[in-house]
Amino acid sequence: MKETWKKLKAAPVALLFFAFLFGFMILDMMWPKREYSELENRKLQQVPAFSWSALFSNQWTADYGLYIQDQFAFRDSWIDLKSRAEYFLGKTENNEVIYGDDDMMFTKFYSLERYGDTWLRNAQAVEQFAARHPGKVSFMLAPSASLIYEDNLPANLPLADEAAYLDQIFAAVPSAEVYDLRELFTQHKDEYIFYRTDHHWTTHGAWLAYSEFCARNGLTPFDTEAHEKVEIEDFYGTSYSKSRLWNAVSDTLTYYPLDNSMEIVVPGENSAASADGTMYNLSALEKRDKYSAFLWGNNGYSEIEGDGEGSILVVKDSYGNSFAPFLTANYAKVGVVDFRYRKANLEDLMEQYDQVLILYNFQSFYKDDSVRCLNLNLAQ
Repeated sequence: MKETWKKLKAAPVALLFFAFLFGFMILDMMWPKREYSELENRKLQQVPAFSWSALFSNQWTADYGLYIQDQFAFRDSWIDLKSRAEYFLGKTENNEVIYGDDDMMFTKFYSLERYGDTWLRNAQAVEQFAARHPGKVSFMLAPSASLIYEDNLPANLPLADEAAYLDQIFAAVPSAEVYDLRELFTQHKDEYIFYRTDHHWTTHGAWLAYSEFCARNGLTPFDTEAHEKVEIEDFYGTSYSKSRLWNAVSDTLTYYPLDNSMEIVVPGENSAASADGTMYNLSALEKRDKYSAFLWGNNGYSEIEGDGEGSILVVKDSYGNSFAPFLTANYAKVGVVDFRYRKANLEDLMEQYDQVLILYNFQSFYKDDSVRCLNLNLAQ
């Protein structure tokens, strides 16, 4: 009799649980699906196309799992709740973002093994390209904020030895003019050279690197004191988007509103001037991804009209977006290539430019296999 009574008492609880589970499934099915997450600044997984071959290879199941992870109901709220809970439990990281002193956030990379020897093959690609164009190629590899601000990291954090990798990369590129920014940035570490909530360097950090480039090439650097400076408050970058740290301190994004014209060139089509003819997409400053205002985000190939003499081609990742505008003070033409969006032979552009600057940050260089496009289609 007692056992029967216990079962009857447990039945409403079980029914309530299954009702909740079923109700959430229905809600999840009806919840509006999004293509893009403004908060995370990335495309969200969509329903994968079904095929029997994909099902039997488990690829469809894996892709569908990613779709569920990206599209479940109240996703943003659940991520916020998880971030807060883990923070109050004393965790010093979330979603591959490390919380450091002075409200800084750092990208977590304990090992490069996931990407194999991509970093070495990329260095070899730079060397091959530089050797083919002697005296014309410079190579600048920006260090990570975690290397410059090691004292701000949690104690005993087993990050990959970035300094050792940088030494090997620079040694592998003897044919290029190498720019090792570690000493320069260490000297200026008390200045605002990296964002707190974003993985990029600040405009001031980009200017420091640019000034070093000018010093080596006998150029007069862009005078920041002689130009209008615009500061945009409440910038929360990619590190915040990943971690959603509830008490993150926002950044300030700075730009100089230059009126140099810029064209985004699409292969096989007529080049198109950016919407207002300048290097900045000011409408992006009203969105979460404010950094995309520089050069209108990442484009395969762009041409910028400068105020100086000669020409330079910048082959870059997104670090180059806030760097390239300064070059307009020194060159008449600045070309910008991003191989992530233009996997094409670079040789067809070489005759148009006097110099080439290959500019990446370490954390994209060690995993971005598109760097090898430097030597694409050499036989053609």
